[in-house]
Formats: sequence, C-alpha cells, structure tokens
Amino acid sequence: MTSEPSAEWVLATHNRGKLRELRDLFAGFPITLRSAGELDLPEPDETGSTFEENAELKARAASAATGLVALSDDSGVEVEALGGEPGIHTADWAGPDRDFALARRSVEERLAEIGPGASRRATYVCVLCLAWPDGRTQTFRGNAGGELVWPIRGELGHGFEPMFLPDGYAITYGEMTPEHRLRVNARARAIRKLRSALFGPALRAGT
Repeated sequence: MTSEPSAEWVLATHNRGKLRELRDLFAGFPITLRSAGELDLPEPDETGSTFEENAELKARAASAATGLVALSDDSGVEVEALGGEPGIHTADWAGPDRDFALARRSVEERLAEIGPGASRRATYVCVLCLAWPDGRTQTFRGNAGGELVWPIRGELGHGFEPMFLPDGYAITYGEMTPEHRLRVNARARAIRKLRSALFGPALRAGT
C-alpha cells in the first residue's frame, strides 16, 4: 500500500518521551508531526483488547478531530511469567501519575512472588497505526525479545527500558544512547515496516 503523505500529520500521543522518540524516528520523512497534546486533543479511552485495537482507536480519534492523517503508537511489555502482563495495560501499571518506577517495582514484586525459578523472558511490543480522514487505517507491529533485569540499569530510557535487556546485547535500553536505541528497539522495527510500505525503498536506508 502506498500513500502520498500529508505535509502535516497529527501524532496521537500526550506522552513526551514517546513524542520525542517518534519525532527522531521520523527525521528525514517529508512530513511534520504535531502532537495531540500540542493541539489540545482529548485522550480517548483505550478499550481495545489488543495493541492493534488500541492503536487504531487512538489514530481514528485524532484523525476525526483534526481532518489530518494521524499516527498513533500503542506499546508495552509482555512478561512471559505473568501471562503476558502488563501488555496492553503497561501504562495502567504506572498509575494515574504515570510513575513507571512504580510499574517496574510492581512487575519485580510479582516475579518475586512466583519465586526464583520465574522466567524473566519478556517481549517489548510496539504497534503503530495510521488513520486517514477517509477512514482507512493501516497498522505496523514491531517486537523485540529480551530479559528483565533487577535492579534497573541506566537512565537514558523511559518506561520499562531501564529494566529491559534486549537479546544479543549486554546493556539495557536504559543504558543505550538514544541513537543506538532508535536502531534496535520495537518502535524502530515498526517504523521500518511503515517506512517501507508508505515511502518505498528511497527512504529505507538509515532506519
């Protein structure tokens, strides 16, 4: 599927860390991203049962409110020993103040309750959704496998990144520079799929 991009897209997020990372990932795209927060758009209730459903409802709401192409991101960590939790509820584990230190401690406490033999395998998931004003949508999923570490390591990431040691690396996302993390995390993998589908081979390099 190909599409001529709008000169301006709305990014359906109020999360500053997510906004910063997505803007960096979209560097070189022939578009300008404005956030839902900048446009004072309300945050829709995330009532979906999958990352794809939540990403789509956020993108559709932002596109309907602005008449622009909208991009949304729904992401989280699925912990094997917790049956895939926090998963789509990752932000909820951080509480109303979005305290991810609380969320990380809660996951570690749950693993401790299971016992020393609990698997620490986890998957970072990111689903991006594009919604057009005519109602069309398209989603792109990126996954990254790894292990959870405790205590956390690094102060360069956000969310569960300081707790997540990706496969093949000796450092967590929280210890990686933003430039390094943007090449290897789940969001970068989803972006590569989006970039290839919408913009073709001319913009694939460097993602």
